[in-house]
Amino acid sequence: MPNSKKILKRNVKDSVFTSLFQDTKYIVELYKALHPEADYVTEDMIEIVTLKNILTDSLYNDLGFMMDKRLIVLVEAQSTWTVNIIIRGLMYLVQTYQDYIEKEELNIYGSKKLEIPKPELYVIYTGEKKVEEKEISLSEEYFGGDETALDVRVK
Repeated sequence: MPNSKKILKRNVKDSVFTSLFQDTKYIVELYKALHPEADYVTEDMIEIVTLKNILTDSLYNDLGFMMDKRLIVLVEAQSTWTVNIIIRGLMYLVQTYQDYIEKEELNIYGSKKLEIPKPELYVIYTGEKKVEEKEISLSEEYFGGDETALDVRVK
């Protein structure tokens, strides 16, 4: 029974986070906390692009939003620390780009370079374990810092 209470508590925190950030006014506040210099951001500049898992076992994340079609911000709220958030963040980003490309009817097979929003990945960690890192990366955590064809950084 004690384990079910712990699971329930984690789910409640997740639900509060995702419910709160269904409202663009709170997303604006979060964005300004991440980018204090961005005092010009308004609710009409925000588009929610959170991946939803409604009827299938497909990917879903806690919060995704696009700011003025220039920036995709993906945020995960975690009460248990894991570096695997890097891999999940990459998967969320790829799915979000796929959705964006389909929505905007962009031709990935054409010769013209596509204009896509710049990504930022964040994790909001609320657990008890002390975490020193301010940023974690795929190449550092999984490939010993070796240069790879792709690197993902999560703040």
